[in-house]
Amino acid sequence: MDSTTLLGLIGGTLTTSSFVPQVLKAVRTKSTKDVSTGMFALLSAGIFIWIVYGIRINSLPVILTNVISLVFSVVILVYKVVHR
Repeated sequence: MDSTTLLGLIGGTLTTSSFVPQVLKAVRTKSTKDVSTGMFALLSAGIFIWIVYGIRINSLPVILTNVISLVFSVVILVYKVVHR
């Protein structure tokens, strides 16, 4: 693995892991009242576009970290809708 790919994976891991506290809180409390639906909807759309971009440029760090981020973002959106 080259240093550029490693750097991308490290950066992506750090930004992706920023979702973990919010996801854990939403799952534990079943409350997302302070989470903006619009923000997470836009974020999810943007992450999806990053995945498509990563596929087009064949970049594992972009694809992998954004797929994980999208899962976290969708979990939060689902909790937002289900546990109103």
